[in-house]
Amino acid sequence: MISQKSICLLLVATVMACFMSCKSNKEETKKEKDSSLVDVEKERKLKWFEEARYGLFIHWGLYSIPAGEWKGKEGTDHGEWIQCSANIPGKEYETLAKEFNPAKFDAKQWVLVAKNAGMKYIVITAKHHDGFCLFDSKLTKYDIVDAAPYGKDPMKELAAECQKQGIKLCFYYSVQDWHHPEYPAKFAAFNKMHPEGFHGFPNPNADYLKYFDYMEGQVKELLTNYGPVGIIWFDWWGAAFNPNETKNIARAHAFVDSIHKWQPDCLINNRLNGIGADYGTPEQEIPDKTQKTAFEVCMTINDHWGFNKYDQNWKSTKKIVYNLCDIASKGGNYLLNVGPTQAGEIPDQSLKVLNEVGNWLAVNGESIYNTTSSSYTVKWNEDVKMITAKPQTFYLHIFNWPKDHKIYLDYFSKQTDKVYLLADKQKTPLKVDVHSRGIVIHLPENPADSINNVIVVKYRN
Repeated sequence: MISQKSICLLLVATVMACFMSCKSNKEETKKEKDSSLVDVEKERKLKWFEEARYGLFIHWGLYSIPAGEWKGKEGTDHGEWIQCSANIPGKEYETLAKEFNPAKFDAKQWVLVAKNAGMKYIVITAKHHDGFCLFDSKLTKYDIVDAAPYGKDPMKELAAECQKQGIKLCFYYSVQDWHHPEYPAKFAAFNKMHPEGFHGFPNPNADYLKYFDYMEGQVKELLTNYGPVGIIWFDWWGAAFNPNETKNIARAHAFVDSIHKWQPDCLINNRLNGIGADYGTPEQEIPDKTQKTAFEVCMTINDHWGFNKYDQNWKSTKKIVYNLCDIASKGGNYLLNVGPTQAGEIPDQSLKVLNEVGNWLAVNGESIYNTTSSSYTVKWNEDVKMITAKPQTFYLHIFNWPKDHKIYLDYFSKQTDKVYLLADKQKTPLKVDVHSRGIVIHLPENPADSINNVIVVKYRN
């Protein structure tokens, strides 16, 4: 027989269990709600980025002075990594700053180049791995204002022009720093020549958290002195944020919170080892399939990021248009790089290709901007290379005009409302044959474009 005391204890236990269960459910609900709010906020911040689809990357700094060559005997294949790849001591590399006087830099022209190319944002190297700053930093004299004869802040001019011309300005900032004495070499680039990591001023007692103070201070300068910034583009994954470096990781999370405070709408890429990441950054390669999350493929227009006077291996206009369409069809952005000269000029061949891509986009941009990947696959289609999409609309990208002037979309069961060439201002309907397993689109005898002809398919589900 159960005693009265046992019954009371049982009732209390039951009530407590119910209370704890309710509390747990409320906490789970709150977590789900908070997570949902984070997702909505992230989507809001990414909206402009996913509409843009195409941006200009600019690698510019002291490395543009040697332009790929060091002392005539150290090879001619160097780029922005020349200090490391040619093993140049810090004191010797510092002397390049005294030569950096980009008298031909024209912020208005640079932004206009991006705009005419059909690009919607610019990412520029405010500080690369060599530690030299292209902005007026109060935290170092190793910058373009204090250490170089140029004596002006090009980022101020660029920020003003970007706002004037409607282009988003974004800053690249290298976490790795071969100049700052508190950046540990063990967290820097290491290879056969530098098995313990490269640094211009190696310091066995370097304190990474002291360097973090410097980095955080400089990023604050960039995000509070230059108006709206679309992205803070960190570079160098680095061992500083591996699971064993708990203090560094905790500091990075606090750093991200500060970035959100300084510029709430500023996106953060995933190269702070994913901490605070809004999107991914595959480099020099395009994913083989549609990605579930936002991403941006960064790629050189030739073989180097920084200016190399020997590098003439330029990508063709057709190749860049192909890459742009391929990336957009997988739900991503294309960040195409140019490397200006020490004088501040974008190489002529870069200008030529960018302008030609811009001409294609002026006609066909509707098939790139604000598009998504499509639900329809063309993996085995010999004529349609990729498809971008908008609601009730597919854009078929045709790089090689079929000799029989026909396109077959197998297993296409949607009802078409209108099909036409995007380049046709009159939107003249193309003939469509409906078959049990798909549709056949009849094309004109001659293509409208020499690079990529886009067929618009308006449909109903």
